[in-house]
Amino acid sequence: MATEQELSDFLKSVEKRAFKRSVYHVRDEEAALDIVQDSMMKLAEHYGDKPAAELPMLFQRILVNCTLDWFRRNKSRNALFSNLSDFESPGDDGDFDLLENHESIEDLQRTESAEDATRRAQIFREIESEVQQLPGRQREAFLMRYWEELDVSETAASMGCSEGSVKTHCSRAVLALSKALRAKGITL
Repeated sequence: MATEQELSDFLKSVEKRAFKRSVYHVRDEEAALDIVQDSMMKLAEHYGDKPAAELPMLFQRILVNCTLDWFRRNKSRNALFSNLSDFESPGDDGDFDLLENHESIEDLQRTESAEDATRRAQIFREIESEVQQLPGRQREAFLMRYWEELDVSETAASMGCSEGSVKTHCSRAVLALSKALRAKGITL
């Protein structure tokens, strides 16, 4: 059983990523904040007595369900994902870094030339564009596996599908992305 401190620590550890993910889904910061808060409240109210090891999967599933509920309430048929560039504030230099907390990327940014930074930003925009072209389920599986860093079983549980489906969606997404990027002359 998770202690109150373990539950609190878990919620603190996921709040920023859950918010970014929700903003990425609903394209509205206020709605995303509501979704994350609702998800956290539901976890605490209904599953606070579960073991700490089960909290990540429970929270992911609750977050997915709250997001779907938001779409149902608003009867929105918009795509679930938006451009990563939507996270940039008006004063940004246009170099949004998806892995902003990753130290090696931060170190690279401090030491790279302007030409390298520009090229990296252009490549990132191309990748972002190609991710947007993926079918919804492929995009969702790809982002959960490679952005959220969930394993196959966690992704399957969050998406409400089998592990085989997750593997298929991810494989197809990676294949489509690599083919599209190679066609543009981008190799990673």
